[in-house]
Amino acid sequence: MISRLRGAPAGRTPDGLVLDVGGVGYLVAATPSALRRADGASEVTIETYLHVREDALQLYGFADAAERELFTRLLGVSGIGPKVALAVVSSAPPSDLLNAIALGDSARFQVIPGIGKKTAERIVLELKGSIADALVASSDSSAPRELVAREALVELGFSVVEAERALAGVDPDLPPEERVREALRSAA
Repeated sequence: MISRLRGAPAGRTPDGLVLDVGGVGYLVAATPSALRRADGASEVTIETYLHVREDALQLYGFADAAERELFTRLLGVSGIGPKVALAVVSSAPPSDLLNAIALGDSARFQVIPGIGKKTAERIVLELKGSIADALVASSDSSAPRELVAREALVELGFSVVEAERALAGVDPDLPPEERVREALRSAA
């Protein structure tokens, strides 16, 4: 698996960015943020995902690991291929998209070309539980429950102050994942 490339941007095609790595030009279908990072740079590092099909190997490029992680989660949703997953990841910062998933906001995804109502609902349905659980699980389990919930909200794009404010109105005796869900509902 090719998970990262560092090289000189050698051009763009309608299919993406050409990245020269040690004399080899890799064509990478990249997110707008990865393309912006490459603009005018003499060298750039792109997080990548190699999609293997029977008839082709396609590299997808991302500005950071958060974009790639969301992309791979989207590939796990039934009916979502790499082109649609790239369109979703390209539509907004990962924190905004994760927040929309956690809040059950399927309308947020319906505005993306190639995604209809059923696909948008499937994205939210299949990823909603795993997003909040993954954020809580990625936090230090030995940390106090308040910190675990706050850190999960910060990972979703809240500032520390916003996260604390959102958690202030939530029952502190709830498990961290429930506190995060309640805080997201109240913030919406």
